[in-house]
Amino acid sequence: MRVTGRQRSGRVLATLGLALALLTGACSGSGSVTAGADPAPSDASARAAAARKQLATNSLVPLSGKAPTPKLPVTVDSSDGREVTVRDASRILPLNGGIAEIVFTLGLGDHVVGRDITATFEEAKELPQVTKAHDVSAESVLSLRPTVVLADTDTGPKEAIDQIRDAGIPVVVLDPATRLSDVTTRTTRVAEALGVPAAGKALGRRMAGELAAARAAVPEGSRPKVAFLYMRGSAAVYLIGGKGSGADSLLDAAGAVDAGTAAGLDKPFTPITTEALAQAQPDVILMMTKGLDSVGGLDGLLQIPGIAQTPAGMNRRVVDLEDGVLLSFGPRTPLVIDILVDRIHRA
Repeated sequence: MRVTGRQRSGRVLATLGLALALLTGACSGSGSVTAGADPAPSDASARAAAARKQLATNSLVPLSGKAPTPKLPVTVDSSDGREVTVRDASRILPLNGGIAEIVFTLGLGDHVVGRDITATFEEAKELPQVTKAHDVSAESVLSLRPTVVLADTDTGPKEAIDQIRDAGIPVVVLDPATRLSDVTTRTTRVAEALGVPAAGKALGRRMAGELAAARAAVPEGSRPKVAFLYMRGSAAVYLIGGKGSGADSLLDAAGAVDAGTAAGLDKPFTPITTEALAQAQPDVILMMTKGLDSVGGLDGLLQIPGIAQTPAGMNRRVVDLEDGVLLSFGPRTPLVIDILVDRIHRA
């Protein structure tokens, strides 16, 4: 079976149409509003509590029912310009944490043979790691004898990917996810590449319902400015997010204004300066947990020039979320929106 770009576009449009229907109140029996948590809490605080409870388990909630059986072979378009034929999905190796989340949530976790460093969830914990820092080891990959490798255009080094492909292993490359809309698109493509398109549609429906419910909890009239700060204190990396950071899309879905984008930062990340912070004037600061820890927690963050003078700094309003979840753009992203909706709109 061959899945062309035109067919995939039609499927994506169909999925978006379904998401719109869910946003206007249609019902779906494919899963609960917050998967794995208590049924459909109606207010933001209750939804956030349920989301935090689920994230605290550091585990995924697969689709209900029997695990899907891949129907192969299938030929798909790869984002590196190639056509790739997948004949066997018995040994899957995702080289991206968000992609790994999709594979496990589709019900194919038993077929995964290794993990990337960014796959931090419990189900992947015991799998052999094939990356160091963020570089793929071709030797480690080949030693696991995968029948299909899933990567994205940022996966490298290129020589390692070429070596894996030259060994005869199908490598399906996907576009990185940097927007909320990319979650459904990438889920569809992963499911198609593994021969389980129906499961991909079911997961798309589930996530659309979860996201619709999360957005419905945004309080009317509240539109705080939130700055996403990416920091690694030990490496002296201090950046503020702008257009295309990934956080901008999440904040928009959570009913907030991305402070960096509003200040005119047209790059995903810009070095933090006192002037940039003064222009952004965030009401809330959003960070990854390890990033906040790396600068000494909240008190250490406030020592960085310009932070204490922002409304967020003066009011000590900092929201942090686990690194492997915040920008994963996978099946757990609706839980992230639930938490953001609650925490960034608090008075």
